[in-house]
Amino acid sequence: MSPKPVVVLLGSKADLAHARQITDSLSAFGIASEIRIGSAHKVTEFVLTMLGEYEAEPEPRIFVTVAGRSNALSGVVDANVRGPVIACPPYSDKFGGMDLLSTVRMPSGVAPMLVLEPDAVGLAIAKMLAPADMAMAAKVAAYQAAQREKVMADDRAVRGE
Repeated sequence: MSPKPVVVLLGSKADLAHARQITDSLSAFGIASEIRIGSAHKVTEFVLTMLGEYEAEPEPRIFVTVAGRSNALSGVVDANVRGPVIACPPYSDKFGGMDLLSTVRMPSGVAPMLVLEPDAVGLAIAKMLAPADMAMAAKVAAYQAAQREKVMADDRAVRGE
């Protein structure tokens, strides 16, 4: 297994572009990640074995699940790992957003978080790590300051300054 702290687990290769946006957002904060593929519906035992291998390591991982339609992957991962799970399903026009309901509503005892924008996953994870990592807290603060400055610069630009 890899020493990378974040595993981005896709239900299928079709979601690879979405996953790359997530890993790019993580890289912006200096957070190492790896991409894996495993469908909770089609290769359940493979997914459970993979999760068992990660769980056998002393350090827990943060998992980001990328699965649309019927998102069993997020629930299966969350029920079988110690670390946090963030569901970041790809949006599908085909289902008019209704496929998100399988992510929003999970059974009791299963609690993956939901971040809809793949570009925001890095920030969410950086904020999770910040309380125990002062360097990460500084990166989050710098990111937030840059966001504020961009808004203020946009305001100055529209006012003609």
